Amino acid sequence: MSQKLPKTLLDAVNQYLDSVQLTRSINTARTYTNAMKSFLESWMDKGNDPQIDGVSSISEDFIADFAADLKSYSPNTEQLYLSAAAGFYEYLAAENLAKINLPRLRMLIKRRSRRPGQRLPQFPKGDIQNVISYAQSLSQFPTKTKRQRLQLLRDRAFILTLADTGLRVHEACNLRRGDLDWQEGKAVIIGKGNQEAIVRFSSRAMNALKDYLNSRAEIDGAIGRALSSLPIFARHDLGAGKRVEPISTTTGRNIVGQRVKEALGEKAAGTITPHSFRHYFVTEVLQGSGGNIKLAQKLARHKNIQVTQRYAHLSDDELDKGYYEIFEE
Repeated sequence: MSQKLPKTLLDAVNQYLDSVQLTRSINTARTYTNAMKSFLESWMDKGNDPQIDGVSSISEDFIADFAADLKSYSPNTEQLYLSAAAGFYEYLAAENLAKINLPRLRMLIKRRSRRPGQRLPQFPKGDIQNVISYAQSLSQFPTKTKRQRLQLLRDRAFILTLADTGLRVHEACNLRRGDLDWQEGKAVIIGKGNQEAIVRFSSRAMNALKDYLNSRAEIDGAIGRALSSLPIFARHDLGAGKRVEPISTTTGRNIVGQRVKEALGEKAAGTITPHSFRHYFVTEVLQGSGGNIKLAQKLARHKNIQVTQRYAHLSDDELDKGYYEIFEE
């Protein structure tokens, strides 16, 4: 049975939120509900009544009033609430419930909204180093089965690769054996924006990869495919059987999540993600190169150098050390 067309603005908002709940996560739906509550409060502050006013009575001009009422919120919340309101206007236009000039709406939002301030990347560097040390030790763990051995060697190589290359998780998961030049310690990848790029590998990452792939040689050789086409990081769960299939990005995140908990304890769950190792990589390059922003930008493959500059700051520990070396005897 088709849904009744909303007669009032409140009806339209409720139907819009119903559609959001069906297509978005619980947290997003909750945020949109709060946003539209503020939207209706702004509407009523102007002497209107959403329970009486017809849905066609609203125009894109009201977004300017709503944006003005959001100035008491943080810039991030303002952006979220305006996105929710913009989605509502798009819903009205798509359903032919009101005449909305969407290009003008976007222009009004752009002119009246604040940009969220850029925050410096935050990550627990000491904890990441502990996870890296733990990952290096995985090859020493005793195992009962070949599958367990392969999982340990794979996870060790995966974490060291993330830490020493700056690869994004999907880029690491998509690596094929033929992508790597083992003599040069480099790989040619298709990265963000479908751009080809060269990624360099450290000796410890290359050695970990070789240990893993050597242990996998029997499986790879029996698969009947060219070695160059096989994934670097393969599945070793029961569901994979004897097939050589690449790990998914979800598996990549799970690998990091599991090893973080093992290295740091259950309380550390969620504090370090695959992308944390990319942050770690950039700061290591900057600190090791004496703050060479251009080098860090190129190695991290940041299109905009302003992204790299966000990392060009000293840690609190380094600031403390510098301060006390100057002012304390």
